[in-house]
Amino acid sequence: MVDTVVIGGGPAGLSAALLLGRSRRSVLLLDDGQARHLVSHASHSFLTRDGTPPHELRRIGREQLATYPSVTVRAKRVADVAATESGFLVTLGNGESVESRTIVISTGVADLLPEIEGLDAVWGTSAFSCPYCDGWEVRDRPLGVIASGEAARHFVPLVRQWSRDLVLLTDGPADLGSDDRALLAALDLPILEEPIARLEQRGGMLERVVFASGETLPRSALFIRPTSLPRTDLAVKLGCELTDYGPITGLIKVDESGQTTVPGVYAAGDVTPQMPQIALSVAAGTWVGAMINQALVLRDLPQVRAEHAA
Repeated sequence: MVDTVVIGGGPAGLSAALLLGRSRRSVLLLDDGQARHLVSHASHSFLTRDGTPPHELRRIGREQLATYPSVTVRAKRVADVAATESGFLVTLGNGESVESRTIVISTGVADLLPEIEGLDAVWGTSAFSCPYCDGWEVRDRPLGVIASGEAARHFVPLVRQWSRDLVLLTDGPADLGSDDRALLAALDLPILEEPIARLEQRGGMLERVVFASGETLPRSALFIRPTSLPRTDLAVKLGCELTDYGPITGLIKVDESGQTTVPGVYAAGDVTPQMPQIALSVAAGTWVGAMINQALVLRDLPQVRAEHAA
C-alpha cells in the first residue's frame, strides 16, 4: 500500500510526486511516455526554464525525484483502476497491481490533427497549436492560421499579435458570418477558402501551402487548433464526473483542492479545465500534492490520537 499513485509523468504528475515525496509520502509515479508536448522542440513561458526541450524537463524532473527514497518512477502503462475498501487498486499493463490510498490522474490530452498531407512533418517545428508557446519564435514572419467558424473568430485575432503578415486558411468554404468577415477585413486579414492539397517543407520547416488548384502560398509557420481528446478512460472507470472548458469537452471535473467527484481521486494538468501551459500544470500538480498530504494527515489523526492515548 502506497500513499499515492500518480498516473502520468508530465509536468503536473512530476510536480505532485515531488511535493508528496518531500512530505515523506510513499509515491509510485507511472508514465507510459504518451505526452502531447514531446513533439515540441522547446518549452516556453516557464520561468528559469524558458526554451528547454520538453524531454529535458522530464529528465530533470525524474532526476530530482530520485533524491527522495519514498518516490518510485516506473515506465509502465496503467491497464485498470478500481476502488477498494481501503483505497484503490491499480493494475499495470503487465498484470502487476498496487494498492494506493489516493490517486492522481495527470494523463493530459491527445491532439487529433486535421488530415492534411505534410502536416505531421511540420507539427511541433513550424506548425503549432499555442501562440503563447511558440509565437515569439516566428514573430513578424509570414504566418497562416488553419481554422474556420468559431475557432477562426477567436484564434485569428490572437495570432495576429505576433505577426501582421497573416492569412486565414479555411481549407474549404468558411463557416463565417458577415460580422466575422467584417472583423477580419478591418484587421486587413485575407481569407483563403480553397481546399489545401498539402504542405511542403524542408527539414521540418514549412516552406509553402499548396492548394487543390495548384496555387501556392509561401508561409513560414502555421497555427492550428487541433481537436483535443482528454485521456480520461481511467477517470471514467472510477466514476469521475467530466466537464467542458472552452472548445475542449470531456475534461475531468475537480474542486478547489484538485479532487474529482470521487473522494480520494485527484486530477491535475491539461486533463482538467485549465489553460494548457507548463507553468500552470506545475502549479496544479504542486497544489494537488499539498492537498493530498493534508487530507491524509487529517485522515490519520484519529489513529494517531488512539495510539497516543494507549
